Amino acid sequence: MARTKEFDPEAALQAALELFWRRGYEATSMSDLVEHLGIGRASIYATFGNKHELYLKALQRYQERLPDLLGELSQPGPVLPAVRALVRRYADEAAAEHLRLNGCFITNTAAELAPHDPAAARQVERNWDHVETVLHSALVRARAQGELPAERDPLTLARMLLVLLQGLKVVGKASPDPARVRDAAEQALALLD
Repeated sequence: MARTKEFDPEAALQAALELFWRRGYEATSMSDLVEHLGIGRASIYATFGNKHELYLKALQRYQERLPDLLGELSQPGPVLPAVRALVRRYADEAAAEHLRLNGCFITNTAAELAPHDPAAARQVERNWDHVETVLHSALVRARAQGELPAERDPLTLARMLLVLLQGLKVVGKASPDPARVRDAAEQALALLD
């Protein structure tokens, strides 16, 4: 007869996500995970694999719980107000004391692991490709509706916004000055006029 798990794997994955997000991959040891999750090392390995596999599963969980950008930017009507609201929300989150300390788990992974970890890099790229595609589609629609001048390239604007959104998270995490990220966001949004 198969043994039943003595812990909730979903709750354990969420706890691992929170620990990795706060501390990073390298600064989180298996001992830290055992203590934080409240389960044995063997149970972690049996359920999630090694530390790296657990990290990738936590990163995937984080991505699954991100706001629905497609839903936000595909509503009928004018597009640019929704794009502006998205950028301002990122700036506000990057500047908010209670949100900024952890930063963005994807951005953190890009800085810490992606340069030398192909599996982590693939997950980061997949997220960035999704954000870029959603922004590009929204900006194509904005140009078709006359909200953007015809000479503006929706793809390059989408890429600029992607880099801005990620940069807001990096600067917001490191800087206690909320004006820095908010001013940068507003300056970038001026490019949409």
